[in-house]
Amino acid sequence: MAVCDVCFRHCDINEGGLGFCGARTCKGGTVEPANYGRITSLALDPIEKKPLNRFHPGSMILSVGSYGCNLRCPFCQNYEISWSREAFSFAEKAEYVSPEELCDLAVRTRDRGNIGVAFTYNEPLIGYEYIRDTAKLIHEQGMYNVLVTNGTAELHVLEELLPYIDAMNIDLKGFTYKYYNEVLGGDFDMVKAFITEAVKHCHVELTTLIVPGENDTEDEMQKIAAWISQLEDFDGKIIGKMVPLHISRFFPRFNMKDRNATNVALIYKLADAAGEYLEYVYTGNC
Repeated sequence: MAVCDVCFRHCDINEGGLGFCGARTCKGGTVEPANYGRITSLALDPIEKKPLNRFHPGSMILSVGSYGCNLRCPFCQNYEISWSREAFSFAEKAEYVSPEELCDLAVRTRDRGNIGVAFTYNEPLIGYEYIRDTAKLIHEQGMYNVLVTNGTAELHVLEELLPYIDAMNIDLKGFTYKYYNEVLGGDFDMVKAFITEAVKHCHVELTTLIVPGENDTEDEMQKIAAWISQLEDFDGKIIGKMVPLHISRFFPRFNMKDRNATNVALIYKLADAAGEYLEYVYTGNC
């Protein structure tokens, strides 16, 4: 048995077993990623789809995903590879792609506008070792690395990746402990700490999905935007006002089909509220 130190769960993993995320295992008393190089999704996407609107706009990026997640969002858009019953079957079915092979594919798609690799779709940080190993090679080719994450990881994981990550989109899913810890099964403080550190080192954009009846009030949006606006850079200078925020519309999905899609007018109203604090606010799924 060994203790995983990637996120707040600190899972005790039995030899040959899996942690809560379904993607980390114990071998010889050491925790390692069972999903290392196991690829379930691969696509050449517009960078804006990550979403990143202020990092090389108009470019394409090779997007790659594995399986597993350390949250339990009931509305998960990628539940087939994140935390559904199907997701945990991918350990057997997912194709292995080495860091060298993925890097080679990224280079070969340069002529299609590709600028690098985005680690996305499921939660990439639960297999951060693969990101680290691949991202090093991508940088050696003069290309970029992007991380699309829920930000639920210990800071030592972030620190190991920072030399190789050029941009991130991080979910800031709400601004209450009840929503984060009870509805999503996450850790509100860990996400805030992750964001606070990340903005000091690379380009960061944030995303908040507006779920009716959960995080959809103007008051909560103002609290989110006010907190973002006070984020500091490495030298302690306040830069938060320039951190882009994407406010996205919810659609009934997976285990949350008990409510309608978010009203479009509400999304624009919340965007206006966030705009009182932030320079760059974008609406999504509208």
